[in-house]
Amino acid sequence: MSSNKLPFGAPFQASADSVPSPFPQSDRLPAFVAGGAALALFAVLFITVGTRQAWLFLVGMLLGVTLLYASFGFTGGWRRLVLERRSRALRAQLLMVGLAATAFFPLLAAPSVGGKALVGALAPAGVAVAVGAFVFGIGMQLAGGCGSGTLFTIGGGSKRMLATLTTFVLGALIGTAHLGWWLSLPSLGNVSLVKELGAPVGIAVTLAALTVVYGLARHCEKKAHGAIEPLGMVAPAPGRRLLQGPWSLLTAAVVLAALNVVTLLIAGHPWSITYAFGLWGAKIAQAFGFAVSDWPFWQAGYNARALNSSVLADTTSVMNFGLMLGSALAAALAGKFAVGQSIPLRGYATALIGGLLMGYGARVSFGCNIGALFSGIASGSLHGWLWFACAFAGSWLCVRIIRPALKLD
Repeated sequence: MSSNKLPFGAPFQASADSVPSPFPQSDRLPAFVAGGAALALFAVLFITVGTRQAWLFLVGMLLGVTLLYASFGFTGGWRRLVLERRSRALRAQLLMVGLAATAFFPLLAAPSVGGKALVGALAPAGVAVAVGAFVFGIGMQLAGGCGSGTLFTIGGGSKRMLATLTTFVLGALIGTAHLGWWLSLPSLGNVSLVKELGAPVGIAVTLAALTVVYGLARHCEKKAHGAIEPLGMVAPAPGRRLLQGPWSLLTAAVVLAALNVVTLLIAGHPWSITYAFGLWGAKIAQAFGFAVSDWPFWQAGYNARALNSSVLADTTSVMNFGLMLGSALAAALAGKFAVGQSIPLRGYATALIGGLLMGYGARVSFGCNIGALFSGIASGSLHGWLWFACAFAGSWLCVRIIRPALKLD
């Protein structure tokens, strides 16, 4: 393994000296494997499942490429804001949400688009979301990655995040068993700004709120450092940037927002990540003889159909597969596929605990940074804002108190 491999948790970087050209010898095998697997799965989806799933798989691949090349994760950005007062990542996330919301609101307000009714990422804003998001925020800082971060770093070759995914799946499965109790706790119900205020006013309120948070983050950084880091800041080597990275956070924010809009139009609902983890856990448990089909969560509507159908029929699963393969291909093209890292035992322990907390928290709070925060706020759902606030609080607690107490830093 070459010395310029990307270690787990490090930002994606490239330069004229560190980016191989035109194609890294050491990463040809993972590139061919990822590319071949992607072609095979696309063909299977296109021929046996349907064109919609095949196109969504490609959208997932593009999401993986974008996340990997920009190192666009929530965990490191939030941690950097808490510890260093640097807001670049958070500002890019807010811009991404705002761009998506601008397109989402009129689309969701329409009776149908292309003869198909579109559904936003709505969920009840209540105790379940608050507690689940808080737990998720702790878990993401222990594990070193959120829902999308777990998948794209696995694609990049991270063994540690593969461990995180195993308990992420387990936690999500346990969450499906307990969700009924959580739903019995106090809640405001589904509150949609699209329905309550109408698309024009709703988007104005959403953009104003995002601007306030953006301004506070910017002020925090400027007060601490005297200047703010630009969203377009990237390493050199612009001629190689498209296929080998890195991409700026600004570029990633625009591309991710556009791809979420494409997801809404093709799938009929926004981008999500963690529903698939609960489904995978349920299918594995069922294969080992556990009667998960008797659980109330898996007896209703789409959940029952998903449990009794091929995993390739589930939109979220297909996009997750695409995301991992897309990021794997991107990492190989950039010479950054890093499967050989040495991980201490404590690193695996925190990865497992963090994954369990994230899985459970995501299920009871109806999503992660993508499904709840990104897609939720862009859909005009009040629960997205509640999730954002509580997850950030949990993240702050872990960064400031839990990680230092455990001597993880």
